[in-house]
Amino acid sequence: MDTILVIDDDDQLRISFCKLLKEEKYAVISAASGEAGIEIVKQNALDLVILDMRLPGINGMETFKRIKKIDSKLPVIIVTAYGTTQIAIEATKTGAYDYVLKPFDVPDMLNLIEQAIEAGYFMRSPVKVDAAPDQESGDAIIGQSKLMQDVYKSIGRVSQTDASVLILGESGTGKELVARAIYQHGIRSDKAFLIINCVAIPENLLESELFGYEKGAFTGASQRHIGKIEQANGGTVFLDEIGDMPLNIQGKILRLLQEKSIERLGGEETIRVDVRIIAATNKKLEQAIKDEKFREDLYFRLKVVTLELPPLRDRREDIYSLISFYMAKFSNELKIDNPGIQKEALKRLNHYDWPGNIRELLNLIQKVLIFNRGAPISIADLEQVINKKEKIKSTEKIELNDIRQWVKQLLSKPSGNYRFDDFIDIVSSIVVAEALKITNGNRSKAAKLLSVSRPTLHARIDKYNIRLKTEISD
Repeated sequence: MDTILVIDDDDQLRISFCKLLKEEKYAVISAASGEAGIEIVKQNALDLVILDMRLPGINGMETFKRIKKIDSKLPVIIVTAYGTTQIAIEATKTGAYDYVLKPFDVPDMLNLIEQAIEAGYFMRSPVKVDAAPDQESGDAIIGQSKLMQDVYKSIGRVSQTDASVLILGESGTGKELVARAIYQHGIRSDKAFLIINCVAIPENLLESELFGYEKGAFTGASQRHIGKIEQANGGTVFLDEIGDMPLNIQGKILRLLQEKSIERLGGEETIRVDVRIIAATNKKLEQAIKDEKFREDLYFRLKVVTLELPPLRDRREDIYSLISFYMAKFSNELKIDNPGIQKEALKRLNHYDWPGNIRELLNLIQKVLIFNRGAPISIADLEQVINKKEKIKSTEKIELNDIRQWVKQLLSKPSGNYRFDDFIDIVSSIVVAEALKITNGNRSKAAKLLSVSRPTLHARIDKYNIRLKTEISD
């Protein structure tokens, strides 16, 4: 359970906010002054601090600076009234995750909290490189094959430089883990690490999310807002799925790389920014350049160092190690004994082509363990999950008749191949995916739409492996 510290001297607001966060299944600690909050930071493992700027005793800005000295990677969200917006902006420039004006919109605030906690996790949770197969927890890059040894060497070499890095590879090959490993072993590891998914953020919002905006830049821009690039000043920005970035924004990223400067949306001031850029894509950028969908000059600026991650089918000698790792990891998380796997089942997995790469493998192992009865995993156990690939593949609108036909097909299978819970999961995955589509991926709003708590929605998203570009397929 994530733990949040709320520092605010307004008793009524603090109590109400803490109650809201507890309803969202967060563990909450509160303090009415900066001094008390600092002591709590010293004595507790926290995932996020929400800090009011106007406090008795030492003010919010001084409190923020002292918190950052204690734990530079602990994310802090500033909450402020209109009169202290400039102070909040300055705090954001010096390491605060973001700032929110009072009174705030609750769903938007919950969504921001979720993003901040995730960012903190990425900064503080180490990625083990070339980890042992029996490692039971944490994130790791696994494999002893020559192809992976080359990847490890590249991570080690590029980590000690400030060069831009372009990570190439199919979906599910572990590009984000490699980016985090470069950051954590690099010379900026004590600074911010922010991830921007160029697909997950709607095109009309991506520019303002990256570069920020000035007051009056567009309808609703009532105050200046600092973008993620400026927030990460001194640190690292990971641009995931950069192959899908709109051309007009590509030009601004090129300027950032060439001149180390940006302009906020609606502004004329040139702002100096020192960030390291790591980018990743599963697109063939050479073809995208020919199709005039990606800038050639940006491509050459990004690929100062290029790491290409191999698909799992090209390093089959690593499959056993990966299975061993994820069997141990998920058994530990599910609090069950590791059942092991039969040789025949292992052979079946070793001969599979894994179009979804490591992501597909780990999802398969997790699902098999959920349904496992304690005996070593067999071919029959695998088929119970693998057969569910007959599910709907369309990413277009799903009609009710499609679901009826789908269920009829499943019921035509021999008795015992599917349980009633499987059908519940099928329909539930569709509903969750549609809610995320309606809310443009805003999980807090999707949870409210479905009348479930945010952690419940997260559990469903993880269980069904739902992504923003949703394909309902196990």
